[in-house]
Amino acid sequence: MTDTAHSGNPTADEPRRTSGSKRGGGDPASRGRTTIADGVVEKIAGLAARDVVGVHAMGSGLSRTFGAVRDRVPGGGGTKSSVTRGVKAEVGEVQTALDLEIVIEYGVSIADVAGAVRENVIAAVERMTGLEVVEVNIAVSDVKLPEDEEEEPEPRLQ
Repeated sequence: MTDTAHSGNPTADEPRRTSGSKRGGGDPASRGRTTIADGVVEKIAGLAARDVVGVHAMGSGLSRTFGAVRDRVPGGGGTKSSVTRGVKAEVGEVQTALDLEIVIEYGVSIADVAGAVRENVIAAVERMTGLEVVEVNIAVSDVKLPEDEEEEPEPRLQ
């Protein structure tokens, strides 16, 4: 039995049916490559680490001092350098590893703060980049004492 209403040749009123689902066919994700620069991962990790209560600053005292001077010089780096200060990322095609250097507030548990930083950084980097974070190494380079008032804490995102 044949279908007389549909002869196989579409008319102007009938939609054209094709065997492929979309132009070009296949999954759009397979139509190119996305690369993520180390600096992008470093920024994400730096912001995520600074968001943890108990983290006073990122980087060693010396790197923060040089960074503060560099931030004041026109064209010296500005926000980019302060966001990535104390963060080093190695980014591969599907994985990344991070090294963080932090200064913590006096009185907090270093183990608890390091764990919270690690958790926050992994969640942020994996969610935003799709990369698997294979390790987050944390070096605590200093403790901010209550009497150390000459140094302003780094701003946190609200």
